Formats: sequence, structure tokens, C-alpha cells
Amino acid sequence: MNDLITNIQEALFTSHSSELSIFIGIVLLSYLLEDLAIITAASLSAQEMVTPTIGLMAAFIGIASGDLGLYFLGRLSTRFRLLRYKTLTNTHLRYLRKKLQSNPMLNLFIIRFIPGLRSIGFTLSGVFHIRVFTFFIAVMGATAVWTAIIFPSVYFLGSSHWVRASEHQWLLIPIMTLVLFITNRFAKKKISKELT
Repeated sequence: MNDLITNIQEALFTSHSSELSIFIGIVLLSYLLEDLAIITAASLSAQEMVTPTIGLMAAFIGIASGDLGLYFLGRLSTRFRLLRYKTLTNTHLRYLRKKLQSNPMLNLFIIRFIPGLRSIGFTLSGVFHIRVFTFFIAVMGATAVWTAIIFPSVYFLGSSHWVRASEHQWLLIPIMTLVLFITNRFAKKKISKELT
């Protein structure tokens, strides 16, 4: 998987890449690592390899379509009888279903910001047959907020004169990815402590 991510990033940073290939590369990268895709899109925009609009749209479309993919994967999995039985009889899954169905808009919005819950929460939304329109609105809203926080932060940092003048401007992507990773780990530990 690391080789695939490296290959996508290398393809994105070649100077002869068209905006379409960069757009597709960012969308594909978002299926693997969302935060890295946002940071890469913002960095490419700051380096004027792609317009900020194209970079932001690619990150947003990639993340949103990945989330919808998880939802429909969950919906598709209900065709398996054993899984349907587990979702009806497992006490933890019944509790999660009750929580998701009681206020799906708010719960799905919150899930977007809790590290480690997105994949399982969005897949279970499909399993529990949360209305696709409700899911779509909640996920689009949360994705818009998340992207609107990360993208401009990295873009303006990358556009600053002292970063653009540096020969080490390429370090912005790994440093910002590391910062988000550490922040997510810290948030996950804090939330885990509060829940126990």
C-alpha cells in the first residue's frame, strides 16, 4: 500500500501532469488516506500545479464518493443472511443501530470527526438502512467542514513567501500529515478515555 501511495504522489508531482490527471490522482489518493489527499491537493495548489478550485473539488469529491462507497458496501452486505442475523441479534450492533437511527444526521456528522469511527460508522449506516438522502446530506456537510478547515490551512501555509522560497517546501506534505496523524491519535485516546 505504501508503494501505491508513493506512486500516486510521484505522478501528482511531475511537472508535465495535466490538471485532469492531478484531479484523478487526488481522488484516488483520497480513497486510501483522506487527510493526505487534502494536504496534497492544497500543496499542489500552493505550488500552482493545479488551481485551488480543482484541488479542493478533487479532495471533496474523492472523500464524499469514498464515504458513499462505504455506505453502499454496507447496504450490499445485508444480502448475506449470516450478517443480517448478527445485526439483529448482537447487542452491540443493536445499540449502534438504535443510536444511528435515533438521530442519524447529527450522529453521522459527528462520526466524520472521530478518528477510527468513519469506516465502520458509514458502513453500518448502509447495513442499518439509514436513508441514503439523510446519509448523503450529513456526510456532505461534515466533509465540507473538514475540507474547509484543512485545505485552506495548508494552502495558505504553502503559499507563504518563506515556504515557497525554501528548497525544502516538499516537506510540507509529510509534516502536515504527521501533525494531523498525531492530532487524530490524541483525539482518539481522549475520546476512548471519556467513553470508558
